[in-house]
Amino acid sequence: MAITEILVQSTLKLCIDPNTGRDFITSKSAKNIQITGNHVSVDIVLGYPAKSVMADVQALVVNHLKALEGVENVNVNIGSRIVAHKAQQGVTLLPNVKNIIAVASGKGGVGKSTTSVNLALALSAEGATVGLLDADIYGPSQPQMLGISGRPESRDGKSMDPMMAHGIQAMSIGFLVDVDTPMVWRGPMVTGALEQLLRETRWQDLDYLIIDLPPGTGDIQLTLAQKIPVTGAIIVTTPQDIALLDARKGLKMFEKVGIPILGVVENMSTHICSNCGHEEHIFGTGGGTLMSKDYNVDLLGSLPLDISIREQTDGGNPTVIAQPDSKIASIYKEIARKAAIKIANASLDHSSKFPNIVIQNT
Repeated sequence: MAITEILVQSTLKLCIDPNTGRDFITSKSAKNIQITGNHVSVDIVLGYPAKSVMADVQALVVNHLKALEGVENVNVNIGSRIVAHKAQQGVTLLPNVKNIIAVASGKGGVGKSTTSVNLALALSAEGATVGLLDADIYGPSQPQMLGISGRPESRDGKSMDPMMAHGIQAMSIGFLVDVDTPMVWRGPMVTGALEQLLRETRWQDLDYLIIDLPPGTGDIQLTLAQKIPVTGAIIVTTPQDIALLDARKGLKMFEKVGIPILGVVENMSTHICSNCGHEEHIFGTGGGTLMSKDYNVDLLGSLPLDISIREQTDGGNPTVIAQPDSKIASIYKEIARKAAIKIANASLDHSSKFPNIVIQNT
């Protein structure tokens, strides 16, 4: 039987990406199909960073194509291409930033900043170019979590170069003030500082910018919703009922301002004893799952209350970097991939493809 492109496409349509649940034809991932005698080659271009699972995806496609009658040699080239996606209506994208992910919580103390930094590092480990903006003006924590000290450089006196740590770009008010200096500012000053940090930083070709928001639903969150092009939001909570109450408010706030919810992360879902390894649900169980069902959003993943996460992050060497092959790091990477896939399936941003129309009197 002759090998045809239609036959190859039919086979790839039956080949399901285990990460997205979609076949490679419908998702338009299969490109450049070439057939030479009994040799078949194809490029698989994923819309999400997937370095740790690329070999599995490649093997899946190779096995499906090799099962075709008459095929003797198969060559599958696999890679990722991250593109810009739409933000809320009426807000244009930032230059050099394709997608912005806001990480939020309704209340403090649920591990949102720890989750933010590990998700940023997980996306980077999966092959994306990533930035992290610490939007907590009153209590910046990312300089310590990333192990960064010093001041950002300015080439022109108007903008700043991001600080670098563990392969990601970062910016925080903590880089610009002394550690012991309290930010005794009113709301307008805080929101102005956030916009300056975002727009006056010379971000370098970011696939994703993670914004670590302060807890609550106040001025900074409203500024983010109205003026900053957010592709999607992640809500961090614990299983505890009180934390879930506030997390629900944060989720509803993003819904009201038209920012898609990428999913919920349940932090501290179980406690693992550092002495005996016993696991127990000290904050309750199933809260994140229930919340995701109530609001029809995805539960991206659940993380344990583990002393190593706290020790590594406090030491400026978060878990994804300190123990990249650990179970906890793999959970962060899986959460990062799921969020990136949600973005990849969203609408593209085509604003850059349209010319500016200028009307002049002649």
